[in-house]
Amino acid sequence: MKFKRLSIPEVILVEPKVFGDARGFFMETWQRRRFGAHGIDHDFVQDNHSLSGQGILRGLHYQIRQPQGKLVRVIAGEVFDVAVDLRRGSPTFGRWVGETLSAENRRMLWVPPGFAHGFYVVSERAEFVYKCTDYYAPEHERSLRWDDPALGIEWPLVAGRAPLLSEKDAAAPGLAEAETYPEGFIP
Repeated sequence: MKFKRLSIPEVILVEPKVFGDARGFFMETWQRRRFGAHGIDHDFVQDNHSLSGQGILRGLHYQIRQPQGKLVRVIAGEVFDVAVDLRRGSPTFGRWVGETLSAENRRMLWVPPGFAHGFYVVSERAEFVYKCTDYYAPEHERSLRWDDPALGIEWPLVAGRAPLLSEKDAAAPGLAEAETYPEGFIP
């Protein structure tokens, strides 16, 4: 298994070792000791699974209290997955990283607490699964505007068409107006 720290080093791309033959394949998707040795040493309390069609953008979401770390992967289709640093005082505050995750490449992304997270579906459909370090708390959920010029996220929009958003995501504030994590935030 390979663990690669991205340009925001707390966000980690995980490339599992896949054992395959004519019968199919096997891969490990979580193992506490192995992941812990690479900085992902958390208790996961909730697993989620979503299905979305092409052109749907979910995010950018975060919980201002009960912040969630997420270990995300795609089991069908392909998405462009994004993490945005919302920790005031961090040297990478307001910066983003994005990676293509697909059923084919089987990569996973670790998005730690203190980050907004979202994904855009590139394929016809995508099934997205993720483990969370804290429970969903709708009263603490926040959204960040997906196309905020201050972030400059380079979404790979299919045919240049605007994505399909939820009402909540369409009304999300930009970084300048968003509630963020305080300086010195430690999850």
